[in-house]
Order: sequence, then structure tokens, then C-alpha cells
Amino acid sequence: MWLFIITSCMLFAALTSAYIVYTGGDPSRGIKVKLPVEFIYSTVLIVISSVTMHLAFKAAQRMDGSKQRIFLGVTAALGFAFFYSQYSAWNALFEAGAPFVNSNASESFIYVFSAFHVIHILAGICMIVYTMIRQGGKITQARNMFHMEVTSLFWHFLDILWIYLYVFLLLNQ
Repeated sequence: MWLFIITSCMLFAALTSAYIVYTGGDPSRGIKVKLPVEFIYSTVLIVISSVTMHLAFKAAQRMDGSKQRIFLGVTAALGFAFFYSQYSAWNALFEAGAPFVNSNASESFIYVFSAFHVIHILAGICMIVYTMIRQGGKITQARNMFHMEVTSLFWHFLDILWIYLYVFLLLNQ
């Protein structure tokens, strides 16, 4: 998992670096559209989902399987809500005059950043579902905790990553 997280960091560092190189300090190449309010909703959703993931992890430590499943389910639902808020943000960007394909690539970067992050969110949801299925079966506490640690680590990474991307976009408006 650490190798995957490092690889993902490198991917997003490359994307943000490409944005910086593209704009090159030229204000005419910057983002000319206001970031949609849906990105704030996304941020709130992902932060709350990190809290519910932490609660699922704590429930797993206490060997409380029912609460673990509930909190994992809520986390997955918040992940889907995050996906929907990103989709809504893309619609808002389009309606604001910033379609994905346009003459200003810096505005296209908004879609690229958020789309790559959404792909990671979907992978995180798959991990949550897998952990829920495995937890519901007859596995040892040690195995359950292993799944929870890996899933929790990845989900918290996604939270931090989104905050980084959102702040990066805010600072480059």
C-alpha cells in the first residue's frame, strides 16, 4: 500500500507540476472561472468520511463487527456522495463556461485533478466493500485488522490528497 501511495503522490505531483509549468507565471493562462461551491461540499464529505473510517477502525480494534460494518458502510456512502459532488462540480464548471476541452488548459486541469482523484475514490470504495465482505466471513481478528489498516491508510491518504488538490486549485485561481 505504501508503494501505491508513493506512486499516487508522484502522479499528482507531476500533474500539479505540469499545471505550474503550463501557466508559467502568465496570468492569461490561469484559471478564469471561480471554483464551484460543490468542491467545498466534496471537502466536507471527504473529511467526515475520514472520521467514519476512523470509527470503523476503532470498532475493529474493539472487535465490534456490527459497528465496524456500519461505519464502513457510511464511509462508502460518503465516498459515493463525494463522487456525486465532483460530478456536480464538473457540471457547474461546464455551465460557467469552462468545458473540459477549451483553449485554456489550466481550466482543463481542474477536471483532470478531480477525475484522477475520483478514480482513486472508487478504488477506495472497492477496498471498503472488500473489507466489509471479508469481515463478515470467518477470518481472524489479525486478518481483519490487516484489512482495516490497509483500507484506512488508503482512505485517509485520499482525504489528505483531496485537501491538497483543493487548496492548490484555490491558490491558483
